[in-house]
Amino acid sequence: MGKLTTHVLDTGLGKPAAGLRIELYRGGEKLKEVITNADGRVDAPLLDQDFAIGEYELVFHAGDYLASTGQDLPEPKFLNTIPLRFGIAEDSHYHVPLLLSAFGYSTYRGS
Repeated sequence: MGKLTTHVLDTGLGKPAAGLRIELYRGGEKLKEVITNADGRVDAPLLDQDFAIGEYELVFHAGDYLASTGQDLPEPKFLNTIPLRFGIAEDSHYHVPLLLSAFGYSTYRGS
């Protein structure tokens, strides 16, 4: 059975991004809202029993998280919300991590 997981690493500070809010959408419908734990992960898969092939969007609320770290940030912040749109094409494990800093990010399909 397929599942969707994520985690967030703060590459600027060199540590997991704890306390970062993430929303999950499918077809414009909000499915879930979670907060990363101390390890930068969420406590359960974002999708497991309700896993389905389709197009999804993860919205990472990076600006709130970055402000909470005490970093010297410009106003407005360079990164505030990061929408990440991706497709799930097979019944498999999709791990979609975010590597984040105050001025950039990257992602990939992990394992």
